[in-house]
Formats: sequence, structure tokens, C-alpha cells
Amino acid sequence: MRATDSTGDGFAGHVFADPGLLEQALTHRSAGAPHNERLEFLGDAVLGLVVAEALYARWPKADEGSLTRARAELVRESALAAVARRLEVGERLVLGPGEMKSGGHRRDSILSDALEAVIGAIYLDAGFEACRRVVLSLFEDAVSAVPASKVGKDAKTRLQEWLQARQKPLPQYELQAEAGEEHARVFVVRCVLSDPEAAAEGEGGSRRAAEQAAAAGVLELLGAAE
Repeated sequence: MRATDSTGDGFAGHVFADPGLLEQALTHRSAGAPHNERLEFLGDAVLGLVVAEALYARWPKADEGSLTRARAELVRESALAAVARRLEVGERLVLGPGEMKSGGHRRDSILSDALEAVIGAIYLDAGFEACRRVVLSLFEDAVSAVPASKVGKDAKTRLQEWLQARQKPLPQYELQAEAGEEHARVFVVRCVLSDPEAAAEGEGGSRRAAEQAAAAGVLELLGAAE
């Protein structure tokens, strides 16, 4: 989806009847009210439903566990932030001075939250079917690209199994930094291997998310990423 599809009163092909909804969706709490947290809550639910429906149709024989893990993979913070970057959401965010100075427009947690808020805004502006079309246009390729045979194990589990299969020491996860306001914490974790020697850092809105991102980085270094 080109960034030009997300300009003015439009977003990803949807032109808002109520531009105020889009403005609110792109306003971070640090910039004051009305901000996007309530829309984020709504958008998270709509996004989860649309992605779940798409996976259900794509994998008619998959069990509940596989579908749940596939959905989690598609709507994880880093995946949503990647979509937001593709649409240049960061350039349109309204942030408070502190968040702007600290680079909040580049932060995964803020970008993913804003994308969910915009989805919620589209739902309120035009209803479920219009919102569903937008979500599918943004996530259809990602849904198609997830192989059923490889869904089910997160990065930390895959890394652990890779090491155990080779009788190598397990990784160490070290918290490098923790910053941000209480409602928008950012964690940076370093995943370190002693044999083979490798290390990568990951960032996330929780320590667990940061650990997963760091483990994924190490898997890429090892050439073992899915």
C-alpha cells in the first residue's frame, strides 16, 4: 500500500466522512485529549476478528491452537508497526513535545497502537464491511505468506529448540533499558549466545515482547529465521 493512499482525510483507500475520527486516531495521549486510546481498543478487536476470519477461511483444517498462534503472529506489535511504517503513519502522528523529542513517531508501540486506532476510526466512520476491506487490503499478503506448517512456535521457543538440537547452551536475556511513561513503556532486551557467539537487541512494549524481538534477531543471524 503506497503512502499516497494515506494522506489528507484518507487512509489506505478509505476517505473519512468524519475527518475528526482520523485526527483523533493519529493523536497520541501525550498530545492531550481527545487521544487515540479508546479507538485503539476498538480497532484491536476489529483487527483481531478480521484476521481470524481470514485465517479460518484460508486453513479449513487447522485446529484452534494453530489459528490462535497464526493470528498472534500477524497482529504482534512489530508486524503492525511494519504496516504503519509502510503507510508512513509516523509522519502523521500528533505527539506531545516529550514523545516527539524522544522519537516516538518511530517507536513500534506507538505506531502499532496508532494503526489499531485508525482501524477503529474506520469502523466507526463507515461500518464493519468497509473496515474489513481496508484491513484485508493491508494484511492479505501477510495472511497468505504464513505457512500453516510453520505456525505455532514463537521466536524464543524456536531459538531454544535450535540450540538444544545442537547441544548448545541456552540464551541469556538481559534487560538493557526501560523507558517511557507508564502507559507507553518501552523495553530493550539483549539476547546473548555463548556458543555460537551471537547477540541481538529487541524492543517492545513489554519485556516479553522485547525478548521475542531479540530472539528473532538472533535467529536471523544464525540463518534460522522462518
